[in-house]
Amino acid sequence: MTLTSGPGPKSESSGHSSVDNQLFASGQAVILEAIFSSAVDCMIVIDHRGFIRMINGATVRLFGYDHDELVGRNVSILMPPHHAERHDDYIGSYIRTGEARIIGKGRDEYGRRKDGSLFPMRLSVARVEEESGVFFAGVIHDTTDLRAAEAEIERMNRELERKVMQRTLELEEKNAQLIEINDALNREISERQQIESILRQNEKELQAALEKEKELNELKSRFVSMASHEFRTPLSTVLSSAGLIARYPDEGQQPQRLRHIERIKASVSMLTGILDDFLSMAKLEEGRISVQPESFELSDLVAEVTEELRPNLKAGQSIRCEDGCAGIQPFQDRTLIKHLLYNLLSNAIKYSGEGQPIYTRCTPSDQAFVIEVEDEGIGIPPQDQQYLFTRFFRAKNAINIQGTGLGLNIVRHYVSLLGGEISFRSAVGQGTVFTVTIPLEAPVR
Repeated sequence: MTLTSGPGPKSESSGHSSVDNQLFASGQAVILEAIFSSAVDCMIVIDHRGFIRMINGATVRLFGYDHDELVGRNVSILMPPHHAERHDDYIGSYIRTGEARIIGKGRDEYGRRKDGSLFPMRLSVARVEEESGVFFAGVIHDTTDLRAAEAEIERMNRELERKVMQRTLELEEKNAQLIEINDALNREISERQQIESILRQNEKELQAALEKEKELNELKSRFVSMASHEFRTPLSTVLSSAGLIARYPDEGQQPQRLRHIERIKASVSMLTGILDDFLSMAKLEEGRISVQPESFELSDLVAEVTEELRPNLKAGQSIRCEDGCAGIQPFQDRTLIKHLLYNLLSNAIKYSGEGQPIYTRCTPSDQAFVIEVEDEGIGIPPQDQQYLFTRFFRAKNAINIQGTGLGLNIVRHYVSLLGGEISFRSAVGQGTVFTVTIPLEAPVR
């Protein structure tokens, strides 16, 4: 049997003789025969019944059969049993339906040699139509070496994976050891840091204690100096007035006696105020003052403080209360608010001259109320304003005016306990305005 291809190219002239066509066809057949015989891969041609019609030398060498042992036999002889049994059905089905399962497609299969051994192969099948009928040409490539190479690659991959896994485990073990060492170092560092922190804290506490002791010593010194100065004047007044009272024994000298009694009362009141400041400062230092909230009418409290301070007013002075306090009913510590208002108004009286008015204003705010105390007195020098709430501080223009320098410091603490804020604005010779903002309800502590 010989293989032929389709018609060759057309001649450039009007045509060839039949002899030329026969020679051309004969040449093609020789070429195809040479290709078929010398092909490295197996080439097998079968008819529509599955019988082998042609094989090349590579097929003989691969399958171990002689040429005559295969030509004329059913091709299923070269297949594993499970394919051999159904091969004819495949061809019959294709002939009937035209539905190709392997024809025109390459696929991996197993071939069976003469000795019955199986080997992997790559099979591709093409349909060939001749005048004598339909044939199927198959090309078989032995993939034994390829499969072996793939198996070797797979084995090497598995070995590599095993080594990688083993190395990973070793690295994980080393990493765990490093983590353990690192954790130990971190613990040691943390312990050292804690010790250093404790030492620093102890050093700070010791420094704070030394500063506190130094401050207390300074406070004691300033207290002794201030007390000796502030107590001397009212005590001298009490002593001299008490001696002068004895000089007015007659009934008609009652006005003179009353004048000295009033001087004694004022001096005693001054001493009481100084002692109250000291007592309040001590209680604040020890944390013994707490907020005791209650409901009250703010306007009543302002009127009460104003009335109590009326005897302290200088000639021509007056406390003018505006109507904004009416209707404000806070739930706060009434006593602390009374103390801070009393202190602010006392300072306004003390640092204002005769005939100068003092103003008290109340303003409701969002969840709070504002109290302002304004005077037209001596004012506070700008360079002294930053120290105004410091204990024992006296502004330069107030040195000759009696006072302890504790009042505003105590007021600031009271405002803080109430959850409020205090601020001021002042100009020398024009007066001062203190503004206190206090929540309507006492803070929960």
